[in-house]
Amino acid sequence: METNTTENIETSTTETLEESATETSTTETTDESITETETAVATEQTAPDTANDSETNTKTNTIQFADFDLKPEIQAAVQEAGFVEPSPVQKEAIPLILEGNDVIAQAQTGTGKTAAFGLPIMSKMEGNGEVEGLVIVPTRELAMQVSDELFRFGKNAGLKTATVYGGTPYGKQIDRIKQASIVVATPGRLQDLLKSGKIKINPKFVVLDEADEMLDMGFLDEIKNIFTYLPQERQTLMFSATMPPAIRKLAEDILKDPKRVSITKKESTNTSIQQYYYVVPEYEKDDALIRLIDYKNPTKSIVFCRTKKDVDRLASHMTAQGFKVSSLHGDMEQKQRETTIKGFKKPHGIEMLIATDVAARGLDVNDVSHVFNYALPFDSESYVHRIGRTGRGGKTGEAITLVSPNELRTIKRIEKDVGTKMMSDVIPTRIEVQNSRADELVNKIAHAKVTPEAIELVKTLQHDLDIVTIAHLLASMIQSDNAVKGKDNIGLGLEEIELLIERAMQNRGNDRGRGGPRRRSSGRGNSRNRSSYGGGNRGRGRDSRNGGHGSKRS
Repeated sequence: METNTTENIETSTTETLEESATETSTTETTDESITETETAVATEQTAPDTANDSETNTKTNTIQFADFDLKPEIQAAVQEAGFVEPSPVQKEAIPLILEGNDVIAQAQTGTGKTAAFGLPIMSKMEGNGEVEGLVIVPTRELAMQVSDELFRFGKNAGLKTATVYGGTPYGKQIDRIKQASIVVATPGRLQDLLKSGKIKINPKFVVLDEADEMLDMGFLDEIKNIFTYLPQERQTLMFSATMPPAIRKLAEDILKDPKRVSITKKESTNTSIQQYYYVVPEYEKDDALIRLIDYKNPTKSIVFCRTKKDVDRLASHMTAQGFKVSSLHGDMEQKQRETTIKGFKKPHGIEMLIATDVAARGLDVNDVSHVFNYALPFDSESYVHRIGRTGRGGKTGEAITLVSPNELRTIKRIEKDVGTKMMSDVIPTRIEVQNSRADELVNKIAHAKVTPEAIELVKTLQHDLDIVTIAHLLASMIQSDNAVKGKDNIGLGLEEIELLIERAMQNRGNDRGRGGPRRRSSGRGNSRNRSSYGGGNRGRGRDSRNGGHGSKRS
């Protein structure tokens, strides 16, 4: 039985986004040769929801994976994976790659990029015992995931993968590379191996995945240097979520007459993700996060912070509140990082991952139902990458951002940059969460199965108590366990938010320090009214993912 020969080769390089703010403007592609595609609710592992694809070019609507000229062994792997209809980026990119073209593709995370480049290049490989494909990615986590996915596609064709990143001896990695058809590597260690002469590879296919992330992390010089060691005769593919000028310049240097696939700005975020923001003073953010988790009851969630210090502090606080939490940032040892990610991927393992931007890049977990931005990201591209951790595998997701009153203009800038609309909402009150839990409790009791042990217990209790008293006592015990802690009201109401937005737009920030927001009147009043678009039906009858169950604490 073949196993994936993944290898640990590349220590964490730099975490500039954690320590300093870098704003990069998203540039719209204007090249006339670009083929525009619409965003798709699709991933590398499941077929997209065609209901969200109504605007896709009609001439590609009926294309299926079986229509592509893939090797029989690769086609069999596609069928085993359950692929049926390709996502837009796959529809456009796969035929171009099979024809032998260099390709530059703009597509967000969660749209099936690994399959978009992996399936066609593996169909073109000979399996001659040499390294035929090289995939360069920004992080070790993404390297492992891409390698696993490619191995799954290529195992029927006898194509092995080696994952190259720091942290293990050179000798072991070199042995793995010698056995591989495809090497998936991070830039730092790959450059070391090539410069030292420890490996010599002549790949026919070279892929830069998440190219904008590699540039953000400071890998531009390494990428340029790596290409000096690669053969001139090759097929080069570049995939990137955004197309800033530096990416365009790099593409000009390393690609030959590339065909282009892009996604329009207005569709740059996954349409299966609902996006909300809540205005909360800094001192209430911990309470707000707990209240939202209690109300929405995520299956799994990722909470993003800006710095490693914030990650550690918040992880300790949430653990103390009884949540199953783990943290992820660049200061952690490699084995600890891998253990954390494996624990988060397990069905009944870690429920909440608190992470920095850099540490969580490339993380692919299909059942993340919610992403929480505890702090705003440093730039708009990071926002897109953060929320792309949910809404994967054809599922829906929620992205929730906690915003301090003086950050509202930043929200508007992000909306403009990425072409999306975040809906304003109000943190649920303690009573609202309690009522939601009560509704769910009634439903669970109504559908519960009566066990023989329960019957015997009630019979025993009836020796001293009547049946009504027994029911009251049991209900009291259950409600006590599900009690919602904290103050009644957290954060600002909608009228307060609207007033702050109006002031920000009128005064361009001149009145940010003018006394702050108005205090909420007692009894919540009109200032806490629900918006017509943000949360008008957020009470009873919510679905099981977004509320009504209560939080799961250990």
